[in-house]
Amino acid sequence: MNLVTLLPFIVLIGAMFLMTRSAKKKQQAAAQMRDHMTPGTGVRTIGGMYATVKEIGDDTVTLEVAPGVHAIFAKNAIGAVLDDEEYNRIVHGQAADLTIDTPVVPDDASSLTQSETEGDAPKLDLGKKDAPKADEPQADAPKGDEPKDGKADGEAGAK
Repeated sequence: MNLVTLLPFIVLIGAMFLMTRSAKKKQQAAAQMRDHMTPGTGVRTIGGMYATVKEIGDDTVTLEVAPGVHAIFAKNAIGAVLDDEEYNRIVHGQAADLTIDTPVVPDDASSLTQSETEGDAPKLDLGKKDAPKADEPQADAPKGDEPKDGKADGEAGAK
């Protein structure tokens, strides 16, 4: 056979090999992560529930979902083993020591777009316009009983 005809099959087999190798590495990393669980560790299940490990069996894990509430899960249902700092931050809302030297980015983007010298510039009003005053002519208003599109009833194309 010709090498050109075999090349697509070789590329396909190589791609399949690389994909299965990547999946096996991910499975091994997940299994290793689950093996490092100890009672008292915070975990997140694959369903997104946060809990604390109470007991570890061969294929199951007993998790404390709330104080005094225990649930039994399969070990494969553990999505992530969290370190204590991250678990406390997520579950209990306890923030770590926030002595960060990086500047704080404001929530409002308007402070990023104006320089200090432009501070007195008029602001653009994006709200609804007020009703026109009585002395101002209305440009878009129909005059009298005349329809807006200029067509009367019964004419071709009338609505």
